[in-house]
Amino acid sequence: MTEKRKISVTISAQHGLVDQTVYFNNRVAAQDVSNYYLIKKGEFAYNRSTSKDAPVGAVRRLVDYEEGVLSTLYLVFSITDPQHVDPNYLSYFFETTGWHSWILERAAEGARNHGLLNVSSQDFLSLPVMLPSSLEEQQKIGEFFQKIDDCIILLERQADLLKQIKSSLLLSMFPPSNAE
Repeated sequence: MTEKRKISVTISAQHGLVDQTVYFNNRVAAQDVSNYYLIKKGEFAYNRSTSKDAPVGAVRRLVDYEEGVLSTLYLVFSITDPQHVDPNYLSYFFETTGWHSWILERAAEGARNHGLLNVSSQDFLSLPVMLPSSLEEQQKIGEFFQKIDDCIILLERQADLLKQIKSSLLLSMFPPSNAE
C-alpha cells in the first residue's frame, strides 16, 4: 500500500498556512519531502520572509488541514503548556505589531539572508509574549477577535453579492449594443 501524499503547505501573510498547489497553482516543494517539517493541526510556523503585510515575517497556525509538510526554511513550533496558553489568543497576538521591534533588535547584522530575516530559532522561541494570567481571559479575547473575523467574512460576502446584483441590474438596464 502506498503512503498518501502529504499536503505541502506554505505561509501566506493574508491567508495563513495554505496548500502550495492552491496558492501557487503549482507544487513548489521537492518531490522528496522527507527532510521537511511535519506540521500538525494547531501548530504554528514562522516565515522569516518579509513582505508589505508582514514586515518581520508571518506567524500562522495550521487550521485547515490535519497535517502538512513545510520547508525547513520556516520555523515550526507548538504550545508546550496548553493549560496556560490559548492557541487562538496566540494567533491574534501574532497579528499585531507588538512583537516586531523585539524581532528586529535580534535580527543579526546584515539582517537579510536571501530575502529572509536572519533571526535564529533560539531567539525567536525566546520572544516574550504578553499573556493575560488567566487562560479563561485569553480564551475570551480569542473568541472576541474570532467573532470580529467572522463578521468581516460575512460582510465581505454580502458586499460581493451586492456588487453582482448591481452588475446584473446595470447589464439588464443598459444591454451591450451590437453596433459595429
